[in-house]
Amino acid sequence: MARRTSSSRHAAAAATDDAGAESKSALTRARILDSAAHVLSSKGYAGLRLTDVAASAELQAPAIYYYFPSRDELIEEVMWAGIANMREHVIAALDALPDGTAPLDRLLAAAEAHLRHELEISDYTTAAIRNAGQVPLEIRKRQIREEERYGEVWRGLLNDLSREGGLRREFDPYVAQMLVLGALNWAVEWWDPRRGSIEAVVANAQCLIRHGLSTGPTPGQYH
Repeated sequence: MARRTSSSRHAAAAATDDAGAESKSALTRARILDSAAHVLSSKGYAGLRLTDVAASAELQAPAIYYYFPSRDELIEEVMWAGIANMREHVIAALDALPDGTAPLDRLLAAAEAHLRHELEISDYTTAAIRNAGQVPLEIRKRQIREEERYGEVWRGLLNDLSREGGLRREFDPYVAQMLVLGALNWAVEWWDPRRGSIEAVVANAQCLIRHGLSTGPTPGQYH
């Protein structure tokens, strides 16, 4: 399946003085980030070579140092962008839901947005999730802060479900949140589009959430 790396515009804009400038320099920087995200998502932290990134970006390897002082700074930017863009994508999906959407349906929508972003939309997010346990802590610090912000989105979803009485009493909302996110994130390691569609993965994840966490059926489009 072809992968898109459209996250780079956000990542490039966040690190330039003029976020709206579509200068040649900004576009080159974005191309380097796209290439690094793709290589990092497939080869991992230990396997990422700047020569591979440069070849994918159609540059000479030394040119990368004009934009990123070191290999680790390039990787740090990709890792942060992967989670930042995931958070924005999920929030946008939730904001697009009709007013009054039931808490369970909002949770199911978030699960779908999370899975689609990590599996078919963004190499950045795939790279960030796959390499979270591989990169040095110094590289992870900004990503960890972004993960905490993203976790707040899910905490709100589970708390809303709990307050409505839709979360099984035996569940602690925080533990439920971590279990759900852990399962969703692990999909990047085992999913193979040759063995099943993304739609099947989404449907199964939603079924597990609906019948595993919820106290009972809730009407909505995700049933």
